[in-house]
Amino acid sequence: MPVLFDFTGAITAGGRSSRFGSDKALAVLRGRPLLRHVADSLGGCSVRLIVAPAGKYALEGWETVPDTRPGEGPLAGLEAALTHAPPGWLAFTGVDLPGLTPAFWAALAASRTPHSRAVLPLDPEGRPQPLAALYHRDLLPHIQTLLDAGERRLRLACPAGQSVHVGGLSEALWNVNTPAELARYIDPGP
Repeated sequence: MPVLFDFTGAITAGGRSSRFGSDKALAVLRGRPLLRHVADSLGGCSVRLIVAPAGKYALEGWETVPDTRPGEGPLAGLEAALTHAPPGWLAFTGVDLPGLTPAFWAALAASRTPHSRAVLPLDPEGRPQPLAALYHRDLLPHIQTLLDAGERRLRLACPAGQSVHVGGLSEALWNVNTPAELARYIDPGP
């Protein structure tokens, strides 16, 4: 029985994939596109959004929403997702994190507090990772203000003191930016 989540799922898939050399959302890992791996981790969300150009991707049960500021990076993707999401929490991730699982998202959700507005996992070096995190819709005005001022860094999406950081999840955070990184996961070698 699938895990059911009380938050919206959103994947930003509108990037240029410049380091990958082709559309990494469609790159195949273990018989499935990277987009499908990430989407499966959020299958328990009743509302599921893909932030991408219209008609670029089609996943059953997922609504494609346009990037509000094309070419402005993941902070703009988060703005688009929060704009289209119902009130409450949103799981936001990139298409290049195929190690995410329902258990990863459940662990983040369990770490929310009444006063937090973001929940971010920590990487192996203890740094918060903003591209596989939970964000509250209340952050939308803050994010819009950042973008209007020319800010593009996703790590600033939540004001200081309003985020929770969660350790012990870094094994899910492996990222695929190049064909060589993908090949390493297809055939990890000796």
